[in-house]
Amino acid sequence: MDNEIKLFEGNQIRSLWDNEKEEWYFSVVDVVGVLTDSKNPRDYWYRVKKRMSEEEKSELSTFCRQLKMESSDGKKYNTDAADIQGIFRIIQSIPSPKAEPFKMWLAEVGKERIDEIIDPELTIDRALETYLKKGYMREWINQRLQAIQVRKELTDSWQDHGVKEGKDFAILTNEITKAWSDMTTRQYKDYKGLKNQNLRDNMSTTELILNMLAETATKDIANSTNPKGLEENKKVAREGGSIAGDARKSIEAKTGKPVITPKNAIDFAKLIDDVSKEVSHKKDEDKDKED
Repeated sequence: MDNEIKLFEGNQIRSLWDNEKEEWYFSVVDVVGVLTDSKNPRDYWYRVKKRMSEEEKSELSTFCRQLKMESSDGKKYNTDAADIQGIFRIIQSIPSPKAEPFKMWLAEVGKERIDEIIDPELTIDRALETYLKKGYMREWINQRLQAIQVRKELTDSWQDHGVKEGKDFAILTNEITKAWSDMTTRQYKDYKGLKNQNLRDNMSTTELILNMLAETATKDIANSTNPKGLEENKKVAREGGSIAGDARKSIEAKTGKPVITPKNAIDFAKLIDDVSKEVSHKKDEDKDKED
C-alpha cells in the first residue's frame, strides 16, 4: 500500500492506496476531525461507535479496517480506515455542513487516481505542478522526477529479490546513504535541519544526482548478482552506494568544496533569483549612467 497525505480545505487526511483492490482508504479519525472541527476527533469517533447499535457495528466492521498510518510523532499505528464508500456511510452518521463538499472531494480524489492508472503521465504532471508551486527550479524538478523513477525501479528490484516493503526498505536505503554520503539517513536529515520532511526534496541537484547514481548502481548490481533476502541485499546496497561515494569524493577533490550542503534546492533557487535580480539591477544602474 502507498501512503499519502491528502488535503481538504487545508486539513491533512492520511490515506493509503491499495494496489490490489485499486481503492483509497482514509483515516476515519482525520475525516471526523474535518467534519466536526472537534479538538479531540479520536474521542468523538469513539463516542460515535459506542452509540451504534449491534447491527450498525456489524456493518461498520465490513468496510472499516485497521491499517498502519503514520502519526504526528513519526511512528505508525493501527488506525481505523475506510474506503470511499465506507467514508460515505460514516458521513451519514455525523451531521455536518461540510458533508456535501467533502463527498464531492472524495469523488474527485477517487477519480484522479483512476485517471492516473489509465494515463501515468498525469501523475508526473501533478508532481511537476506541485514542485513548481513550492518554488523549485525546473532543472531540479526534472532531476527529482527522474529520481522518483529510479527509486521505483530499485524497490521493484528489492521485492524481486526477497526484500519486504517497509522496515527492510528503510534499512537498505540507510546502507546506500551511508555508503555514498558517509552519513546515515537520520544524520543527513539532521545536517539539513529536517524532521519528517522528505530528504530528497531537500537535496541540491548534485546530491540528487549522486543519490540516483547510488540507487541505480545498487539495482544494476542486484539484477546481475541476484542476492536473496535482506542480508545479501545489504552487501549490494553498500557496493552500489560506494560507487556514488567515490564520485562524490572525486568532485570534492577537484572543487575543494563539500558536495553535501545544509542548503536545499529551494535555497539555491532563491540564491540564483537574488543574484539575477542583482545583475539586472546593476545593468539598470549602468544604463542610467550611460544616459
